Amino acid sequence: MKRKEQEDNVIYVDGPKEAKDANQEREKIHNDKRKLMIILAVVAVVACVVFLYYLFHREYKGYKVIKVSETNYENTANYIQFSGNLLKYTPDGVSYIDANGNTVWTAGIDMKMPVAVASGNYAAVADLNGNVVCVFGNEGLISSVTMPYAICDVDVANQGAFAVVLESAETNYVNLYDKKGEIVYEIQTTIDKSGYPLDISISDDGKKLFTSYLNISTAAVENHLAAYNFGDVGQNSNADRMVGGYKFDDQIVTKLEFLDNDTVVAFGTKNIYVYSMKEKPSEKSSIALDGEVRSIFYDEKYIGIIQDVEDGSSDDAYKVKVYDLKGNLKFTKNINFEYDYIYAAKGEIIISGGNNCLIYRLNGSVKFDGKLSGNILSVVPNGNNLEYVVVYDDITEIIKLKPDASKEEITIEGEK
Repeated sequence: MKRKEQEDNVIYVDGPKEAKDANQEREKIHNDKRKLMIILAVVAVVACVVFLYYLFHREYKGYKVIKVSETNYENTANYIQFSGNLLKYTPDGVSYIDANGNTVWTAGIDMKMPVAVASGNYAAVADLNGNVVCVFGNEGLISSVTMPYAICDVDVANQGAFAVVLESAETNYVNLYDKKGEIVYEIQTTIDKSGYPLDISISDDGKKLFTSYLNISTAAVENHLAAYNFGDVGQNSNADRMVGGYKFDDQIVTKLEFLDNDTVVAFGTKNIYVYSMKEKPSEKSSIALDGEVRSIFYDEKYIGIIQDVEDGSSDDAYKVKVYDLKGNLKFTKNINFEYDYIYAAKGEIIISGGNNCLIYRLNGSVKFDGKLSGNILSVVPNGNNLEYVVVYDDITEIIKLKPDASKEEITIEGEK
């Protein structure tokens, strides 16, 4: 009997058979739940990856017209992107046109050869070879400044400050002004020493400036890049605020652009250079060009060029190359129509010519490739998913891309 009790005790410690079976069943259910959760998690990750791939690689073949407005766009007018919409300018006036094609405001000007630049919510319109610069914001005209000498170039910063290149008989000036037209700094150079200023670019905060000078007074043509800092660093460097420079004797840098406040790109005839300039410039990367460049485009994160297709291996006329800021080639694509407009922003590249419209994503996939309603003056995203503002000769449309190749239109409801 005692042995039986001991055996019973042992059996009791291990648990009765029913309890043991119940524990095993609970453990099996727990393991099955854990396996199910793992499977569901894997399925969710795979579904997410598939969805993202679909989202960033899907090609849309048609579009729906959401809104259309009649607008009188003169053939003599020019247009630039401004504050997410459009700035229209002619020798007689400047107008701000919103995403619906409506004119928000109009300001009269009197210029023979107006040129316009925009950054953020500010735009500057200058009379090339004339003397007047006008600064505009979202609400209209902010300032109008008469320069002492002829204007050769202009650029504007995100906060409204602007820089101009002025030319006199023997001296060039690169002057910096605030948005109200008050002069901040003057850089004076002579043509025989520094050369002729080809281009300028001002940083977002208006405190840094890059200039390209062409000097032909020496036996060989020389191109100089000069970097200026109008902040504390530049003030402590030297009297003229120059904080760095670069010299080329085998090519010419015709275009400079601050991509963001601390990154500037220089487009040369043989190379593209990316410089970092938090305070002073330093070369970040360079891209060797393998032929003549027809057009350039850029965003905060990438640089692009368009060149002729020269091998005759296809019916394509041009090739598009996109690089990151480290100089790495991201993708190359060919286009088979005559283009006259390029817009790069928000991870997209929009190329149009006639009624052809081609939209690439930054990963190289085609987002849209098709024909729109008429001769395209401008195509820009309006901030809503898949929606774009398209400006034609006489109307403005808001369209939304569709997966199928059909086209849906609505009756014109706008204003003349």
